[in-house]
Amino acid sequence: MRIAIGAIHDMSGDENPKRMKIRPIRLILLLVIFAVIIVVAVSLISSLVTGSSWITNLFAQPSPEITVDEFNFEIGRDRVFAHMNGSIAAVGTLGVKVLDADGREALRVPFRMTVPAVVSSEGRCIAFDIGGSAVRVFDDTEVIASFDADGPVVSASINQNGWFCVVMQDGGGHRGTVSVFDNIGRERYRAGIGTGFPLSAAVSADNRNLAIISLTDNGSRVTFFHDIDTEEEVSHMFDFRSGIILDMLYLANGYVLAVSTDRLISINSVGEGTTLYSFSDKRLGGYTLSEDFVALHLYDYGLGHQGRLVTLLTDGTILGEMISNREIISMSSCGKSLVILKNDGVSFFSKELEEFPVSESNFSTAGAGRVLAVNENVAVATSDNSAVVVRREEER
Repeated sequence: MRIAIGAIHDMSGDENPKRMKIRPIRLILLLVIFAVIIVVAVSLISSLVTGSSWITNLFAQPSPEITVDEFNFEIGRDRVFAHMNGSIAAVGTLGVKVLDADGREALRVPFRMTVPAVVSSEGRCIAFDIGGSAVRVFDDTEVIASFDADGPVVSASINQNGWFCVVMQDGGGHRGTVSVFDNIGRERYRAGIGTGFPLSAAVSADNRNLAIISLTDNGSRVTFFHDIDTEEEVSHMFDFRSGIILDMLYLANGYVLAVSTDRLISINSVGEGTTLYSFSDKRLGGYTLSEDFVALHLYDYGLGHQGRLVTLLTDGTILGEMISNREIISMSSCGKSLVILKNDGVSFFSKELEEFPVSESNFSTAGAGRVLAVNENVAVATSDNSAVVVRREEER
């Protein structure tokens, strides 16, 4: 096995991550569970960014037209929502329920979770229990993979090809483990992290590379594992000592776009990072990452809800800026549209921050806690029991 380690910061004294190639008939037994560490790590990230998502959804095909004005779900408490090419999925303490574009039940999967979470990409979702073990991967008609993880789940992600990875907190000489699965649920690779606590991971679009965000004593680290499907795997690291990296997106060119507590960063495949945009004088209120553009909501310190919205290309080019004096609860993007849930309703914007009118509706978005962009003209504002459809007004 050939291993090359690289970083843009001094990494002397750090322990190298241990890589474990999966054998068909032999898995590693995970021995000790640190569930409390999971709760602390996830709570830390959750408290830093309100209304953000780990992974931004990408769409290859146009979504079916949504004909209903409201989706209603009954799947337990603590519901979280995702969208899949026009269908809306809700995940709660009692399982998963998917409604199609006409509001009809397309899939129901009963199982127990304590802290439900869900992310989606290209028509597939992965639901998981933070601090528990339940993992379910599904589309709008069937369950693709169903299993209990080897250790307490910290986070999960899924790429546009259906490959997914699960981050677990464990012992056995490791502070965490990341398992990579293919699009039919076969485990293909496993990485053990000996230094820092892994918070999230992502598989590249070609299914060959893995990136892992870890929380370290000095800040954050992104570890890259290249060519995970071969015996020639290579590892590189990027240490970030200026703050905490909250989220990342694998771009088509193999770079990782990362957002931290004070800047937007581009990291190449050998672990070299470049600051694209710095906001150290602001407080990050929310963000959305996509291949089309990035949107940041930045608060002015000590001035209530006053701040600004900034949109940028993935190379750091600024597309638009505007002052915001309203409370922004959540934001989401799809294609060239940005959708924002404020305390007074939902607004649609272009990626240059040109605002568009919203069609009138008899359904109120009051009480909604999150917004999801379904396509460039439709979004859903979700509350604990329902998802209200909001439409951008058609141009005349």
